[in-house]
Amino acid sequence: MSTETKTLNGGEFLVKDITAQEIFSIEELSEEQKMLRDSAKEFIDKEVVPNKERFEKKDYAYTEEVMRKIGELGFLGIAVPEAYGGLGMGFVTTMLACDYISGTTGSLATAYGAHTGIGTLPILLYGSEYLKNKYLPDLAAGTKFGAYCLTEPDAGSDANSGKTRAKLSEDGKHYIINGQKMWISNAGFADTFTLFAKIDDDKNITGFVINRSELENPESLTFGEEEHKLGIRASSTRQVFFNDMKIPVENLLGERNNGFKIALNALNVGRIKLAAACLDAQRRILNHSLTYSTERKQFGVSINTFGAIRKKLAEMATGAFVSEAGSYRGAKDVENKIEELVAGGMNHEEAELKGVEEFAVECSILKVFVSDLAQHSADEGIQIFGGMGFSEDTPMESAWRDSRISRIYEGTNEINRLLAVGMLIKRTMQGKIDLLTPAKNVGKELMGIPSFDIPDYSEYMSEEKEVIKNLKKVFLMVSGSALQKYMMDIEKQQHLLLNASEILNQIYMAESAILRAEKHFDTDSVEASMARLNLYKAVDIIATNAKEGIVSFSEGDEQRMMLAGLRRFTKYVNTPNPIALTEKIASHFIGKGSY
Repeated sequence: MSTETKTLNGGEFLVKDITAQEIFSIEELSEEQKMLRDSAKEFIDKEVVPNKERFEKKDYAYTEEVMRKIGELGFLGIAVPEAYGGLGMGFVTTMLACDYISGTTGSLATAYGAHTGIGTLPILLYGSEYLKNKYLPDLAAGTKFGAYCLTEPDAGSDANSGKTRAKLSEDGKHYIINGQKMWISNAGFADTFTLFAKIDDDKNITGFVINRSELENPESLTFGEEEHKLGIRASSTRQVFFNDMKIPVENLLGERNNGFKIALNALNVGRIKLAAACLDAQRRILNHSLTYSTERKQFGVSINTFGAIRKKLAEMATGAFVSEAGSYRGAKDVENKIEELVAGGMNHEEAELKGVEEFAVECSILKVFVSDLAQHSADEGIQIFGGMGFSEDTPMESAWRDSRISRIYEGTNEINRLLAVGMLIKRTMQGKIDLLTPAKNVGKELMGIPSFDIPDYSEYMSEEKEVIKNLKKVFLMVSGSALQKYMMDIEKQQHLLLNASEILNQIYMAESAILRAEKHFDTDSVEASMARLNLYKAVDIIATNAKEGIVSFSEGDEQRMMLAGLRRFTKYVNTPNPIALTEKIASHFIGKGSY
C-alpha cells in the first residue's frame, strides 16, 4: 500500500497534526448510504414514532414485531457478509443504520444494538465456519434474535470474575453449563444465546453459542421475570439461568480461555455503536425543543426569544454537530484500517476485529462523550418544556429516562474514561504509538523562552487548529509528567486518570468538529460557529482538569513551570465571543425550525 493511503493508527491523533482531508464526515455519504439512511428514517417515522406509547407501556411483543420488520428490510444484516445471508456493507454504513434506527426510543435502540452488535458480532468475528453458517443467516434475516450473556450478579465491571461453570460431559460430546446471568437484553424473545463460562478451573472465561430451540432439555435454560427499569421499558431484560444445560462441543466460540478477549472486543464495537445510537436521539430532542419553544408563549412572546432558552438550543445543536463529527470520523478510521488489513491479505473477519481493536481508545472516547451529551440534551429539553417536560404527555421525560442507561452499559462511563487513558499508556509501552518523545519535546518547550510574535491567523480555521495543537501539548505535559512520577502505579491514580481522560475526550471531539467545519463549510457558516463555540468551551474544561492534575502530583518550581505552560497552551490570540456565537447558532436553528 502506498504511503499516501496509509491509515492512521489508534491514538495517533494526539501526536499528529491531522488535516481536514484526513477525516470523514456525514456530509460525504455515498448515494447508496443516503438511500439507506432515508429508508431507515422513513420506517422509524412511520412505524415507531406514532406507536411510541406502546414502548413506554412495556409492550415487549411490539418491540419484537418491529425488530422482525427491521429484519425484513435488511437492517439486521448490514454488517454480516453476503456469504452468511447479510448485506456485507462497510463499518460506516453499519454506524449509519444504528444512528437512524435508534433515535426515537431507547427500547428499540437497545434491542437493535444488542442483536446486531453483541448478539451477532462475536459469532461473526470468532465463530468457526460451522457456527457462522449455522447461526448468522437467521440473525441477519431477523427470523431469530440474539442475546449476549456476560454480566453476573457479583461480577459487575469485572467480566472475568463470573461464577458460571462449564464441565465436559462423560462422553466428551457436550459441555454442561450451570450458572446465572443478569441484565440480558432481548432475553425474552431471543433464540440465539452467546454466553460465557469458565471450563473447570480455567483462569479465563470461554464463549459458547446455542439456540434455545435446539436444546435437548428446554427446562435447562430458564428466565427470570422482565426487569422493571427506569427507561428502555419495552426492551426485554431478564435474568438467565443455566441448569445442567448441554451445549455441543463444536459450539465453543473461538478458543478455550479466550472468552474475556471476545467479550472485550465485542464491547469495543458496542462502544462506538452506542455513540451512533445517541446521535439521532439528540437531533430529535432538539427538534422537539425548537418546535415547543416556538409555540409556547410567555409574556406575549415565544419563549425562543429569551436568551436563556436560546443558549440551551444553541448548545444542544452544537452538541449534536460535534457528536456527529467525532462518531463518523471514528467509524471511517475503523473502516479504513479494515480495508488496509484486507488489502494486506487478512481475511475480513480478522481485519474487522483488528480494525476495531486498533481504535479502542477512540471507541471509549466516543461512548463517553456522546452518551454524556445525549443525556444533557434530554435534561435541557425537559427544562425548555418546563413543567410539561416532566409529563408523560410530552416526549422529553421518556427521552431523559432512555438516555440514562447509555452512561452505564457497554462499560460505565467511568470505566471507559479509565480505559481510554490506560489503553493509550499500554500502546505507548508496546511501542505502537510514541507519546514519550513528543512529551519530552513539550518539556523542552516549557524551558525555552516563548515567542512574542503575533501569528498570522488569516487563513480559515488556522488559529483554531493551533489551539488544538497546543491542547495536545497540555495532555502530553500532564500525562507525561504523571507517568514519570507514578510509572506502573499510575493505574491506581484514578482521580488523575479521570482528569487526563476528560482532556483526551475534549481534544478528539473538538478537533473532529473543527476539521469537519473546515472541510465542508465556510468561515461564516453556522457549522463553523458551532465548531468554534465547542472549542472555546473545551479549552476551559481542559484548563480546569489539567490544573487539578498538575497541583495533585507536583510542587515547587515544577508545578509553577507546568501551570505557566498550561496558561501558555490554553490561550487564544483572538478570543472568540461565545455569546455572539451562541446567538448566531440559535437564530439559525430557530429560523430553520429543525436541526
